[in-house]
Amino acid sequence: MSNLEVKPSKLPSNQFDHFYKGGYRIGKLRNGPGGPMRPEEWIGSTTTRFGELVNGLSKLSDGGLLKDAVNADPSAWLGQKHVEKFGVSTEVLVKLLDPDQRLPVHYHPDQRFAKEKLHLNHGKTEAWIILEAPAGARVGLGFSKQMDKSEVAKLVKAHDSDALLDSLVFKEVKPGDAVFVPAGVAHAIEAGIFVLELQEPTDLSILLEWDGFAVDGDKDGHLNLGYETALDALRLSPLTKAENDEIFTGFDSSSPKSHSIFKSVANPFFRADYLTGDEQKVEAGFGIFLCLSGEGELVFENSGNLSVKSGDAVVIPFAAGSFTVSNCVGILSRPPAA
Repeated sequence: MSNLEVKPSKLPSNQFDHFYKGGYRIGKLRNGPGGPMRPEEWIGSTTTRFGELVNGLSKLSDGGLLKDAVNADPSAWLGQKHVEKFGVSTEVLVKLLDPDQRLPVHYHPDQRFAKEKLHLNHGKTEAWIILEAPAGARVGLGFSKQMDKSEVAKLVKAHDSDALLDSLVFKEVKPGDAVFVPAGVAHAIEAGIFVLELQEPTDLSILLEWDGFAVDGDKDGHLNLGYETALDALRLSPLTKAENDEIFTGFDSSSPKSHSIFKSVANPFFRADYLTGDEQKVEAGFGIFLCLSGEGELVFENSGNLSVKSGDAVVIPFAAGSFTVSNCVGILSRPPAA
């Protein structure tokens, strides 16, 4: 694929079955199959489900896999500076999460643990951008007090969901809020919260509880490591006040100006911008734009104009050049800067 053929592409829906319920709002927004057990869409994904070869990968509008296109011409898709720093990895996985039931208490390993125990280059630091939430809906993030590994292991073995939930710090969220979730921190999301998630490009989750979910955590909850090893990836200490000040951010939907969503703590992992249609120029680079409202267009320096409307997801290659957004509002997700 030559530079001339590498152009922005609208992405078809990429929903698939999971162990928790949901997915109807994704189906409505993205013209996908909906629920009842498809609560995630992986958007612009070059990442597969854990232990699988194809499931999870996104297709382009021509039916080919995005991963294959990027591998065929990484400089055009990602930019030479990105390739020199990160190789052919896009460095980011973008998802929609639409849970109709509370997500179980779980956590993700960091890069060091993933490299040492799983021989992977990425852990799973992530962040949630809240698109919709019922009044009073909450997310749990981090333990409320110092925990001990043996204490957590005992709760997991006993399937003590109540105690694990009670151990977390819960915070109410509303549309426009954003939450940065460091790897290793135990967390949960209550039912009904519609989330755009950015994360490192892996599928690495360790479950601490799973009763009431369509998964056997004793068998499949620990990345085939066993809990004795998997619990070494869990952060046992509470988040500090300074960390909480960095973690909770968001976007202002009433602002006429485009603006970044996360604080600098996220920069080594991913970036996200709320684009208001103010025609502010966005620098060239790989990205995924999700249109949230309006009917407008993306105007590219090297690729002309692309019409977009609410629910469209567009994968943008570096070769498209800088661009502006007009007459619509959305979120641009990007890898860390090279």
